[in-house]
Amino acid sequence: MSISRVAGRLAALVLLGITLAGCGINKIPAQDEQVKAAWSQVQNEYQRRADLVPNLVATVKGYAKQEQTVLTAVIEARAKATQTVINADQLANNPEALKKFEASQATLGGALSRLMAVTEAYPDLKSNSNFLALQAQLEGTENRITVARRDYIQAVQGYNTMLRTIPYRWTAAMFYPDAKPYPSFTTSEKNQSAPTVQF
Repeated sequence: MSISRVAGRLAALVLLGITLAGCGINKIPAQDEQVKAAWSQVQNEYQRRADLVPNLVATVKGYAKQEQTVLTAVIEARAKATQTVINADQLANNPEALKKFEASQATLGGALSRLMAVTEAYPDLKSNSNFLALQAQLEGTENRITVARRDYIQAVQGYNTMLRTIPYRWTAAMFYPDAKPYPSFTTSEKNQSAPTVQF
């Protein structure tokens, strides 16, 4: 074989390598893993909130025995929320599971909001150091959930955009035919309306 043929083949291989690197062959799975990691963080934050609930309920129960229905609603909502689990691989294939997960988490969030509203009627409870610490942790966790959801939404947006734009669309079709867009979080119609303020 002549040197010019070897050089030609070597140049073709280098060109092929550059083309494959430029078409995003590795970027698609990297983005996919980023979405899965973001989803894991969302679940981590929701689990943190669920872990705070028993301590919060136990603290409130000592002061507000007559609020048993609210306490029971929080406990039941927590149980339902912790039973509804979605792993990252199910996200793209089962958007209904995400809606079910969102609904169970929203139910728990609503129950916790009612619990916090009930505590306003108990001045001794509001000054209890355990309650104040749990309340601060719960508020911090709600903020962390918001950040984790935002990060997941951004990761999904990046991945889904990649699957729809050229040259990644072609790369996905050739090398990752099973790649599907991920669903994003949505909010209910109730959450989109402005709250009513009465004085």
